[in-house]
Amino acid sequence: MAFLRVYLRVLELLAAEAGLAGMLALANIALAVALFIEPVLFGRIVDALSGPLPRGASAAALALAPLIGAWVLFGLFIIVASTLVAWFADRLAHRRRNMVLADFFEHVLQLPLSYHAGAHSGRQVKVMLAGTDTLWWLWVSFFREHFAAFVFIFVLLPTTVVLNWRLALPLLVLAAAFTMLTALVMHRAEAMQRAVERHYSDLAETASDALGNVAVVQSFARIELEVSYLRSLVNSLLRAQMPVLSWWAVAAVLTRTATTLTLLAMLLLGAWFKLNGLVSVGEIVSFMAIATLLIARLEQVVGFANRLFMDLPKLAEFFAVLDTVPAVRDRPDAVDPGRVRGLIEFRDVSFSYDGKRPAVADLSFTVLPGERVALVGETGSGKTTSLALLHRAFDPQSGIITVDGMDIRALAISGLRRNIGVVFQETLLFNRSIAENLRVGKPEATDEELRAAAARAQALEFIERNEGGFEARIGERGRLLSGGERQRLAIARALLKDPPILILDEATSALDPMTEARVNLALDEVMKGRTTFVIAHRLITIRSATRILVFSKGRIVETGTYEELMLRGGVFAALVRAEQYALAEEKMPPLKAAQ
Repeated sequence: MAFLRVYLRVLELLAAEAGLAGMLALANIALAVALFIEPVLFGRIVDALSGPLPRGASAAALALAPLIGAWVLFGLFIIVASTLVAWFADRLAHRRRNMVLADFFEHVLQLPLSYHAGAHSGRQVKVMLAGTDTLWWLWVSFFREHFAAFVFIFVLLPTTVVLNWRLALPLLVLAAAFTMLTALVMHRAEAMQRAVERHYSDLAETASDALGNVAVVQSFARIELEVSYLRSLVNSLLRAQMPVLSWWAVAAVLTRTATTLTLLAMLLLGAWFKLNGLVSVGEIVSFMAIATLLIARLEQVVGFANRLFMDLPKLAEFFAVLDTVPAVRDRPDAVDPGRVRGLIEFRDVSFSYDGKRPAVADLSFTVLPGERVALVGETGSGKTTSLALLHRAFDPQSGIITVDGMDIRALAISGLRRNIGVVFQETLLFNRSIAENLRVGKPEATDEELRAAAARAQALEFIERNEGGFEARIGERGRLLSGGERQRLAIARALLKDPPILILDEATSALDPMTEARVNLALDEVMKGRTTFVIAHRLITIRSATRILVFSKGRIVETGTYEELMLRGGVFAALVRAEQYALAEEKMPPLKAAQ
């Protein structure tokens, strides 16, 4: 039943072109009928030739003309119809494959960060490509071969009983034997094939992981170890695959034996029935031709079952991802807020990643338009999580977050995020040109705007120094650039977007002190008139913040200006003293070894 459900779902994906798919299905039915009638007509011609014919070649030819003409017409129809079906089926399958691939890609991009945190990108690419390739093959083969084969076997074959039940019996026995044998092999090998597909996924994930971290692999001299690990996965894959292949090899031998025995039985029974006057020579010829067609169709069906069986885990993975419902999605009545002013309010907001330990708990604070708020605290205290909730990377389990008085869950996600610029702690860049990376948030930006944003982020100098300038490609994740250059591009990208709300998640963490000072001057200018949230690893850099929120274990434990919090002598003051002590330790000269 799982086999049938998956196959039906594959066909349901053709619904967007149901008209063409329906015409191809009707053409297949006509083809199956024509293929069935052709050997019957040929048998009638043989009987006519072996029976009494009118005297004279002309009269005999005239008597045979209707049968021969019909037989020729059916043959021509089969040729033309098969060509047209193949022509349109190929185009339909390619169109739908590309459309489904794009839909799958869009769906995966909409899934929340919590999903992607546990789903390796290499595995996702493998699932997308393997799934859509399998869909393409199934659609092409369905219209080219399988549907006509199903009609021939399950609809037309039983009608042979009407033609001659004695000769039809071996054909029915053969079809039943094929069906039972295929079902047995599929039942035996089902669990084994699922294991095989898991090995394929592990292989794709491991290879992608090593290639994505090739610098680590080379610098730690791990090439041999990584290759050895991949070889071990390949060997595990082969060990899992061999039993499945053995079962299908046994099936191939048995089915070939069954077909040979069936043809021999047909010939012997036909001869016996002819000697006893129960059948004609034409009927024997017709049934031998039908048997040959049936065997070809049965082999097609077994080959189809084999291929679909092998690909079933791929399709199951593909549909599992496609069926994943995004935890964060637009409501049916979601509205686009346009450009907001930047009034932010958290009301009793709580969120947990695992449902056990809260990442943030009972957050309540208000940020006025244009205010500059710093979030500080130890690693894991909830700073980044709280701002991720603001731009709906996740939705809180309780509480409400509003922008300009509107619950952000009532806003269209794209509309909300257009109002928020984020510079992440981890620099995330595309393997595209510098210009394309900068235009991520503003595709219509002019070259002048690109230069202005780059200049304000202290990035213009190194961009113009590189060959190709703004059109230079920067490699996967920006690897052709230094860490500081990547961070400055990320800042320029956020500046170009010109959002009313800005989030700087340790935005200057990868910069040297001199560059950081220049970028901070630029950011001071850019932050004017925007609601800005700053997560900073160096507390000295947030003196100009309008307000500081001090986080501890997912809660806000202190709030105030830099001076107010230092005078209070609480958690924030302790963090500042610890930072100052660490900096002093770094500046102290090393102790000389005892003589």
